[in-house]
Amino acid sequence: MDLKQVIIAYKARDPQSKRWAELCAKQLESRQCQVLMGPSGPKDNPYPVFLASAGQLIDMALILGGDGTVLTGARQLASAGIPILAVNVGGHLGFLTESPEEFKDTEQVWDRLLEDRYAIQRRMMLQAAVFEGNSTNLEPVSDRFFALNEMCVKPASADRMITSMLEMEIDGEVVDQYQGDGLIVSTPTGSTGYTVSANGPIVHDGMEAITITPICPMSLSSRPLILPPGSVVSVWPLGDYELSTKLWTDGVLATSIWPGHRVDIRMAESRAKFIILRENNSYYQTLREKLLWAGTRIHYSSNNHTN
Repeated sequence: MDLKQVIIAYKARDPQSKRWAELCAKQLESRQCQVLMGPSGPKDNPYPVFLASAGQLIDMALILGGDGTVLTGARQLASAGIPILAVNVGGHLGFLTESPEEFKDTEQVWDRLLEDRYAIQRRMMLQAAVFEGNSTNLEPVSDRFFALNEMCVKPASADRMITSMLEMEIDGEVVDQYQGDGLIVSTPTGSTGYTVSANGPIVHDGMEAITITPICPMSLSSRPLILPPGSVVSVWPLGDYELSTKLWTDGVLATSIWPGHRVDIRMAESRAKFIILRENNSYYQTLREKLLWAGTRIHYSSNNHTN
């Protein structure tokens, strides 16, 4: 990998993340690398400026923060094909990030990148847009929205708890109507996020699949579904015209939806690219450690515990 131009995004209003960013920027600039650096948060989105002002190819994005900071970066950078090195600085779970221990010798990290001693992991993403009328109308009335974890369709109101009525089609065929708190349409990456909190299935992040999980449905027969990646999921809000239904992407508000609108959700053409530094990168170890499964309490030096 070349390190001629690099983005550094750090968690906004987090002093530790900012200090790491400034240190990394200084080290990279001493290696004749041009650095574009700025905060990323709910009120800070540096990526449009980064992409517009880049005078040459961006080789990498270093993102310092938690999963939320990384999700924002993935939504902004996937279509440009920019690989992301994500480090858990100031975050919590850190499903998508390298540990600080793996990153503590930063000069060694730059050497590894220059010598191509790393792996690239590609993760499926979702895209969505809002349309008017039935499925024959293919002209969107909204921007396109992207998500690495999930798209969520649920109502919102400042003054009362709302039960939503949503109709779902898959590839143009009506599958079910849901009454409850909403629907989550997830990638395998997102299956360990909001989806697992709603009792959805955990799907290996090496797969390509779309998971649909009802949130607190008022019917015991409403169950999660796992679909092939080529499926198109259409969601229609039904009922009360005075209440706004929202489309959320990775927990961030995208747009409002009204009866007569539909949201089409499908696999995105672009994929998020993550740089992996860990030599023994194990999906199952990540599950054990982040979800605090029983396997985290017992460690084996080799697989000889059955002898």
